[in-house]
This record gives sequence, structure tokens and C-alpha cells, in this order.
Amino acid sequence: MSLSEFESRARAWVVENVARLGFDRVDDPYDVAVFHDLGFDEEKALLDQHRVWQKVKLEAGYGALDWPEEFGGAGLGADVAEAFSRIENDHCPLRPHELFSVTMHLIAPTIRLLGTDGQKREFLPAMLRGDLLACQLFSEPEAGSDLANVGTRAVRDGDDWVITGQKVWTSGAQFADWGELIARTDPDQPKHAGMTAFLIPLDAPGVEIRPIRQMSGGSSFNEVFLDRVRIPDSLRLGGIGKGWSVALTTLAFEREGGSNSANVGGQFDQLLATARTLGRDTDPRVRELLARVYLRQKLAQVDVLRDRQAREADAAPTAVGSVRKIQWVDKLAAVSEAARIILGRDLVADTGVPGTFGWNAHVLGAPGYSIAGGSDEIQRNIVAERLLGLPAEVRVDRGVTWREARARAAAATA
Repeated sequence: MSLSEFESRARAWVVENVARLGFDRVDDPYDVAVFHDLGFDEEKALLDQHRVWQKVKLEAGYGALDWPEEFGGAGLGADVAEAFSRIENDHCPLRPHELFSVTMHLIAPTIRLLGTDGQKREFLPAMLRGDLLACQLFSEPEAGSDLANVGTRAVRDGDDWVITGQKVWTSGAQFADWGELIARTDPDQPKHAGMTAFLIPLDAPGVEIRPIRQMSGGSSFNEVFLDRVRIPDSLRLGGIGKGWSVALTTLAFEREGGSNSANVGGQFDQLLATARTLGRDTDPRVRELLARVYLRQKLAQVDVLRDRQAREADAAPTAVGSVRKIQWVDKLAAVSEAARIILGRDLVADTGVPGTFGWNAHVLGAPGYSIAGGSDEIQRNIVAERLLGLPAEVRVDRGVTWREARARAAAATA
């Protein structure tokens, strides 16, 4: 069938099944938060609804439109998947949840590319059904932007690995079933060479998850502590010492999908409505800031089109994803600046005027995305080196083993 015929059928199916499942539309025109502020039970209920919706979609052929048929997908093109996503955004009232996005768009594709046949059989069908959710166990207290500095240790013990360490800023870990973990397996190799990736069950003995309360109110992120967690070698993802390549694969999918988050937080229309409500829409400074937001929102739409073209051409993820991430973060910052100027002191106090105090959640949450998914500084380094061909940043630890680099850093701070 033609794309327009597909869209008509898909739209009718989504509308019918959203009504059948009883998903109530809860759109809040004043919801401009970057991170949600849900209680544990509310957040779990939202994820349960996403699980149901994903299973219903998959059974009807809509759950994995651009995945190969051998893995349970429909084997259709990116244009079809993109069309369904637009329809779903318009007609399905479920609020998005990052854990579902990480599972479906980051970890599942990584397993599809790098996993063993056994791992693909075990994980991919369950992930595509929504039965199994997985988080990223990458960042650590001393390995954030410098991800290759991870210190969580995995030691071989016969056919098993014993893992000890700490991860932090893990989105959705308190609800995840599994995690994709990067650990140090050889401290006597340079830091990029001594890491290995694993798939780890988060209900294993020795795993402790502690939610982190954010200043914007929610608890999206977590600390994850691993105390001699034992897993079989069959859960190793990729080769021993190849963890950096696995991490880069997952991060490439993350940056490739950055425009999927283009609608997170406040939008131009909401800012304009707020300015008009307060009578600030004729202020020259406010109009200048609104124009800046409008332009960056249009750039985000261009990003979506570029993503679609790249997927249609079956192109591998590239450093262009870092450009998109920088542009998107800049748009969030532009929205926050406009909200501060429009609202003034009303930003920090609920005066009862509809649509005003809600901007406080955006301003508090937006800075988080200048760090999440790789800091702005890291993204600019990637663009400079991989797109512009500029010299690589000087690294004093080049060729030095991870153990020696850690010793030098400890001596320098002593």
C-alpha cells in the first residue's frame, strides 16, 4: 500500500485501540517540564501502560516497523516507522518514558548488532514485546564525560565474572529488568583498551539501586551499587577488552535518536501564549527571544528530516548526531531564557495565573541535558575532530595504563 494508505489505516487503528485500552488523554497545556515529577507508583503505572501498548502494537504489526522480520519486526522502511511515530504522538495520550526509549532505541539495537545468537534470542523478542526493560550502566562518579575512565571492576572467575563498583545518573534503573554495563577488565591496559561490556540482571544478588532526588522534583536518575555481583560469561556483550566499541555503538544510537526528544519541555506556542497572557508579547526583548526559540524549533524539525533521510539510506550513525544534540540543548536554553525574561519574579512563585509557575520546572530541568548523553564540551570535541578534521585534544594519559593514570591523578591531588 502507499504511505498515505498506511497512514490512514494506522491512524484508525491507533484511535480505536487507545479508546479500547482506556488510555485517557491527560494533555496539560501548561506542562513544560523537561523531567517528569511522578511518584514511584505513578511512574510504575505509566511504564505498565507502555508495556501493554507495546505488546498490542507488536501483535498488530506496528511495534517494530523498521526492524528486520527475523527479529519480529515488520521489515519496512524508516519512512513508514516515522509516519507511525507521528500518528502515535498525535493520538496516543501516554507520556513518554526514557526507559522505554533506551530499551527500544539504544540497547536492543546494540544487541542486534553485537550480541551472540543466544543473546539475540533471549533479549530481543522480550524487549520488542515490552516484557523486558533495560538501562545503561555507563557513568560513574569519576567517569562521566570521560567515560573511558570507568573503574567498576569485572574479574574473571572460571566461567563467571565478578563485578564490583558503582554507577550513577542511571535513568530508569529502579524500574529496569536489565542493564548494559561497561566494566574495567584489565587495569594494566590503556583506559580505552581494558574495558568489556556485559548484560546484567538488576535483581541479581549484590545489586543495590538508590534513586536520586532531582532539584526539579522527580527521581529519574539513580545510583547503582554492585557488590561482587556474579554473572556468567554468556552475558558478556562483545569481545573481552572491546567494551569501548560497544559503548560507542550505544552512544551513536543515542545521538542518532536525539531529535526524538525535540518536543521535550516547553515549545514556542506555549511561550507565546504565556507572553500574551502577561501582556509581554509586544516587548522588543521578548519578541527577540521568541524569535530565537522559533528558529531553533524549526532547526529541530530539519533534524528530524535529516534523520529520516539517513535511515532511508541505511546510513550508519555519525558524528552529525553531536551537532543535533548541541542544537537541541541550545533550544532548551533559549526556551529557559525567554521564560525568565517573560515571567520575571513570577517564575519562582505561584501567583495563580495559569501557565506561569509551570515554567519553573523547565528552567530547573533544562541544564541537565547539557550533561546527559555526553556533555556539551564532549559533543563539541566530537564535532571538531570527526566532522571538521581539527587536531585531537591533547591527552596526557595517551599510552598510559589505566592503573598508572589513576595513580598519577591520586598523587597530583594528594
